[in-house]
Amino acid sequence: MSAFGKPRVFVPVVTPFRSDLSVDTPRFVAFCRWLIGQGAGLAVFGTNSEANSMSLAERRALLDAVLASDIDRTQLLPGTGACALTEAIELTRHAVAGRCAGVLMLPPFYYQGVSDDGLFAYYSEVIQAVGSDALRVLLYHIPQFTGVPISHALIERLITAYPNTVVGIKDSSGDWANTEAMLKRFPGFAVFPASEALLGKALPLGAAGCISATANLQPHAIASLLAATTADDRAVWEAKVTALRTIVQALPMIPALKAVVAHHMQHAGWSRVRPPLTAFSAEQANALLAQLDALGFSMPPVQQVAA
Repeated sequence: MSAFGKPRVFVPVVTPFRSDLSVDTPRFVAFCRWLIGQGAGLAVFGTNSEANSMSLAERRALLDAVLASDIDRTQLLPGTGACALTEAIELTRHAVAGRCAGVLMLPPFYYQGVSDDGLFAYYSEVIQAVGSDALRVLLYHIPQFTGVPISHALIERLITAYPNTVVGIKDSSGDWANTEAMLKRFPGFAVFPASEALLGKALPLGAAGCISATANLQPHAIASLLAATTADDRAVWEAKVTALRTIVQALPMIPALKAVVAHHMQHAGWSRVRPPLTAFSAEQANALLAQLDALGFSMPPVQQVAA
C-alpha cells in the first residue's frame, strides 16, 4: 500500500475567472467543497488549474482561501513546482505549514536537456530548504508539456536519499509502458496515472489511484470505480468513466473541461481561460455537450456548487 493508503482520485481543480481575469475565489472554494463531497481529493494548482498562468501571490492566496474553508486538509495535494527554485520553496513551505497531505512538484520546465544531476539538485534544495519531516513530495512527470522527463534513475536516487519524503509520482506521459514499469520497479511508491481509463490495468499492479483532469466532471464515478469490490461493478464503472474520458481528451483539455462546467454551473466565469489559452466558441461547446448528453452525462444542481 502507498503512503496515501487505499487508492484515491485527486482532481486538478479548474479555476474560474472573473471578467477581468482575476480568480473567482469563492466560486473556486465552493467547487472544491463539492468535489470533496463527491469522494475526490484536491490536486489544486495542477496543469488543468492553469496554475502556471497564476502568480506566486495568487497561488498562495487561493490556497489560503481553501485552507480557511471547512475542507479537510488531508484531502489537499497542491501543485508547488515552479521554474524558479525560490518560488517552489516558498509554495512548498506554505503547503506544509497548511498541513496539506503532500505536494505535487513539476520539475523546472524552461531549460531543456537538463541532467538528472540538475533535477536531483532542484528537488534536494526544495526538500532541504523546507526542512520538515511532514513534507511529502509527489513528482510530476509530464514531458510533453515540460520538455523535462523524470527518469526512473532519478526516482531511484530521490527515494534512496529521501525515502520518507519523496513518496510518489503522477505519470501524465500517456505512455502505459512507462507507468507499468514504474509500478513494477518501485513497489510501495505511490504511482498515480493521469487517466482513469488506465485504472483497469494499473490497479492490479498497485497504483495509488489517479490524478485526473476529467475528475472535474466525474469525481463520483471515478471514486466509485476505485471503491468497487466486485469485477462486475468495476466493469460498469470503468466503462462509464472511460467513455467520458475518451471524448474529452480528444479536445484541448482545459477549455473543454471549463466549457462543460460553465454549462452545468450556469456561470460564464467557468469558461474563461487566461491567455495564451483560448476559450471554446459556442459551437465547440455545443458540439461537446451534445456528445456528453448522448452518454447521459450530468452534473449536480447549480446550488450545490454556486458561491
